[in-house]
Amino acid sequence: MAGFAENRPSAGRGVLYGCAWAVLSFLMLPMAIVFPISVTDRRYLSLPHDGISFAHFGNLLSNPKWVASLGNSFLIASASTVIAVGLGTLCAVGCWRIGSKLSESVRSLMLAPLIVPTIIYALGVYRFWIQLDLLDTYVGVIIAHAVTGLPYVVITVSASLANFDYRLEQAARNLGAGLWQTVRMVILPNVMPGILSGSIFAFIHSWDELVVVLFIASRKVFTLPRMMWDGVNENLDPTIAAVAVVMMAVTLCLLIMELSLRARRERQAQTSARGDE
Repeated sequence: MAGFAENRPSAGRGVLYGCAWAVLSFLMLPMAIVFPISVTDRRYLSLPHDGISFAHFGNLLSNPKWVASLGNSFLIASASTVIAVGLGTLCAVGCWRIGSKLSESVRSLMLAPLIVPTIIYALGVYRFWIQLDLLDTYVGVIIAHAVTGLPYVVITVSASLANFDYRLEQAARNLGAGLWQTVRMVILPNVMPGILSGSIFAFIHSWDELVVVLFIASRKVFTLPRMMWDGVNENLDPTIAAVAVVMMAVTLCLLIMELSLRARRERQAQTSARGDE
């Protein structure tokens, strides 16, 4: 009986690990199929038949429409990330500095774009953008993506501020530093890993976003996801699979960067804890 009782936790852990790997495999399998389709030798979406061809990747880099949509996605993602990082960092630092119930309410309000369904947000932005004459404009798409990218920055910077030693700010103020000097020279350098992580997530969000673009953009602003959507509806060009591979590669590289920043932040926290001891 004792041996049976000792084996139960390990058996339960094995079942848990098995379920976790099953879910991960289910999520990763479609991504694994995309690459073989992207190197097909056919003119439609299918697995390679007679051999492997990289012609569709060449089409991605030579077709003016695909090149323009790639540039549009990079421009919109970069601009919206800059706005989201600036506003999100100021919001997180301000809420942390005030530390009241009102600041907690403001921080919760900043997370609303993650809570509200995307299609509801897109519909609301569409009606609002009609009045401001921002439909089918780069400014309109950038602002919409910046708002939805804002919560990622607020979350990551707030997490970094939770490990920030408040005594560093007090020391800076006692040495004569002003408020903005303290923020710029003490607080921001210490929460920079959180800022970089938030910028990565905000960029990935804008890079992959489709629903909002479908509502507020038509013919003047074409992003990669929008181009892929139109390609699926109009024809089954394998270039779509090549674009998907490129987008997944960019996203994977950014996620690896984020994981390295998180590991660095954890090491800094452990070093700080040892110093306090």
